[in-house]
Amino acid sequence: MSDREEIVSRVTAALEGAPAPVAIRDARKVDARGEQSGYWVVSNASGAIVASGVGDEAFEQYCGTVGIDPADRNAVVDAEGRILTPGYVDIHSHGAWEKSFDDGPDGIDAARAGHAVHGTTRQVLSLITNPVDVICGNIRNVRAKMEAGRPDILGCHLEGPFLALARKGAHDPECLKDPVPEIVDEMLEASGAVNGKLGCIRQITIAPELPHGISAIRQFRAAGVVPAVGHCDADYETAKAGFDAGAGIMTHMFNAMNGLHHREPGPIPAAVEDPRVTIELINDGFHVQNPMVKLSFRFAPHRTAFVTDAMAATDCPDGAYKLGALDVNVVDGHARLVSNGAIAGSTLLLEVAVRRAVNELGISAVDAVEAATLTPAKAFGFNRPNEVTGAPIGLIAPGFAADFNLINPADWTVEQVWCAGRKLK
Repeated sequence: MSDREEIVSRVTAALEGAPAPVAIRDARKVDARGEQSGYWVVSNASGAIVASGVGDEAFEQYCGTVGIDPADRNAVVDAEGRILTPGYVDIHSHGAWEKSFDDGPDGIDAARAGHAVHGTTRQVLSLITNPVDVICGNIRNVRAKMEAGRPDILGCHLEGPFLALARKGAHDPECLKDPVPEIVDEMLEASGAVNGKLGCIRQITIAPELPHGISAIRQFRAAGVVPAVGHCDADYETAKAGFDAGAGIMTHMFNAMNGLHHREPGPIPAAVEDPRVTIELINDGFHVQNPMVKLSFRFAPHRTAFVTDAMAATDCPDGAYKLGALDVNVVDGHARLVSNGAIAGSTLLLEVAVRRAVNELGISAVDAVEAATLTPAKAFGFNRPNEVTGAPIGLIAPGFAADFNLINPADWTVEQVWCAGRKLK
């Protein structure tokens, strides 16, 4: 068994196992509510935070309530001043470690492990454009993982097949469709969204200018899905109509859409001006260059969510890979289709996106962490108690899930990881 196979096996076993109490002390806490040194957090055997704060007496008291001896160095994690953040939440990612989330149960396990050990404790699994029956089979695979009790899998994101041909990016043009009600129904049924039950589809990218684009947004929203406007050629009015119909996300802003123009505003201003919309951003310096990343934080504060759009080549050497049925070549970490040179997803990790924001772009640690934690959680209401995550996610606070990253403050490398009280690294 290779080193990575061993890691996949270990991480998968931890995620399929039971949570345990966690006690961390002497950390520099960074979350969307601010930054504080000398911080501690204690969680219980249900994988939820019972208390957090500063001061030894309270820490010792709460350790006792969960059965941890505060004097036991093997039971208490001494952060020694390391950064403590909530676990990172990626709502748009396709894979890692040579596997995609379209590659069945084993592929899901491998790709999830690849992101988990870098601090992404929760993930919406993005599925690429394929024939509808293949997409539905992949939806069922995600559903089965969730029904088996995996806390790290938040559901799936369908990036296709309801995309504009002119803005398809690396999606197979032969598989693109208009979202007629019958196809929408088929996808929702595969997700388990029947008789008022919430299915496993969290998000779906739709070009709102398609003939059935707006009606499909309404249909998915009525089933509890959060539609996203993206891979589109929509004008401002059509994008605004999409958001008014229920779309709550803009898929990787600036990429695969018509850009800003002073006489043709397009979809971006429609998203920016709407406080209901969460804006995805790929902060790798390639998909979106640094000045535009900083601009996004200024014109959509607290609504910009870092996403990776990561493909199977993530955390892997350069070379030949697949994106769905399409051939991809990765050079210097940048993925492009062999056929036409189009950008084909990224090889980004949220760990790197946060690091870039803080160390290269001068974005505050609080804002950068918020973009990788609370903001993506809010897109689906996961910052409140809900039927998917149970305990809310996105903050270090009592009642929230025990999702923790301990991070080296020098380079923002994630050193230790917990998901819902399960130690992953």
